[in-house]
Amino acid sequence: MSRRARLNERAAARRTGALWHVDSGWSLFAGPLGRNAPHAHSAAVYVAGLYDDIRLRIAGGAWRTCRAAVIRAGTEYEFDAGEQPLGVLYLEPSLGRAETLAPLMLRSEEIAGALVGHGDTALMRSLYERRGHGGDQLTATVDLLAFARRHARNVIDARVSRAAEMLQDEGAPNCSVDRVAAVAGLSPSRFQHLFTAEVGVPFRRYRRWQRLRSAIRVAAAGASLTEAAYAAGFADQAHFTRAFRATFGAPPSRGL
Repeated sequence: MSRRARLNERAAARRTGALWHVDSGWSLFAGPLGRNAPHAHSAAVYVAGLYDDIRLRIAGGAWRTCRAAVIRAGTEYEFDAGEQPLGVLYLEPSLGRAETLAPLMLRSEEIAGALVGHGDTALMRSLYERRGHGGDQLTATVDLLAFARRHARNVIDARVSRAAEMLQDEGAPNCSVDRVAAVAGLSPSRFQHLFTAEVGVPFRRYRRWQRLRSAIRVAAAGASLTEAAYAAGFADQAHFTRAFRATFGAPPSRGL
């Protein structure tokens, strides 16, 4: 099976009844998560309560009640969804940044660099309800992202976009800074500076996120956490668990 075919597998997380879908350029989670500790992602995210509002706190500020939010890569946040499921759409720099997701918000206000307010949750809710039978909805997700990209005001630097796509296509553990910088046509130091400026997180941190994406796909498809950790290039399950907790604010057992 090709790497692209593997990425396009639909995978329902077996312990939580949640949905994970890891694709080229984006990932999607839908399911119950409760409350998470403060954490920050290496990709822009669109997070939304599927059936009800959620409580959200950005960068240690005040708690706010909202239905949806767009959060930049590298921005710390925490949420409390109670027992209700929520959806999270992760957008890779190969497709865009937080501004690309802004058109998904119906009404919002900017808080500490995030857009917080109301958004359309029908698509993610449908994916969650039809997990395992969501081919049409997944196609709709691609169409939705295409719409968002067409209406986004800012475009990420093409050299950084190519670098991010390279990590997804060739596997993060095998891509050194020097190699990716050469593909971008920049010196390693200049590339790392540009990557951080464009994405919002350092290159090495983003590369770890790609390892996590690979491990999530393998685990959600039925492998043990140990198998998933080794398949994605982590030293062991403990290493994977630490990286997962730092990224999601909760251990893998909460979302896989």
